[in-house]
Amino acid sequence: MDKYEIVKKIEKFAPVETQEQWDCSGWGVECSKSRLGIPAQQNEINRILFCLTVTDNIINQAREKNCDMIISHHPLFYVPIEWKDINIYSAHTNLDLAEGGTTDTLIAKLGFKKSENQSFVRIVRLDNAISAEELKQKLLKIAPKLRYVNNFNQTEVKTIGFCAGSGSEFVNETECDAFVTGDLKFHTALELNKLTFDIGHFESEIFAPELLKEITQVKERGIIADEKSPFI
Repeated sequence: MDKYEIVKKIEKFAPVETQEQWDCSGWGVECSKSRLGIPAQQNEINRILFCLTVTDNIINQAREKNCDMIISHHPLFYVPIEWKDINIYSAHTNLDLAEGGTTDTLIAKLGFKKSENQSFVRIVRLDNAISAEELKQKLLKIAPKLRYVNNFNQTEVKTIGFCAGSGSEFVNETECDAFVTGDLKFHTALELNKLTFDIGHFESEIFAPELLKEITQVKERGIIADEKSPFI
């Protein structure tokens, strides 16, 4: 597999120029030579590990499984020198913004159908209202340790806003009955004007590695990393 052809597939789906200005999507480590000894001019990749976040554990998994490339959702803002012998590429906010991207995948996994996009936020408009409890039970299937805020004792939901990852900044400005995201902070929660679920940053984005593998179409030569939320 040519690593640049693989990256082209990702960037066709989620153009790297659409990332936020602060983001570091793209090549984190671009090796001139494979750690498996393949000449640089061939740009050949034997196997790819797909993950949410690159850590020492992920690097070790890649080495154990003879992967010479890692494709992650979260980008690298700093690269330890001991990681620089393996290709690392990330698609972050550009994947979040892309049609069919991170939040759209979360919505599909929950069995909902997106109605419209509002930048990073996706809106689901239900034909018939469901109870707040029913929505909670759906979310518990992928986020058994979710937290939620219901300052106004809402009992029914017909429109739901979704933002995978850290989306609490969009909660109050989004017109919907309920909002689903991760990383909800205490002071934000105090002022929330709608039913809001914090399903966890990890849980809201854990389908991104599977999505990236699907985009690249590497099949059996792609491996999904074994990752767990750091929160117990």
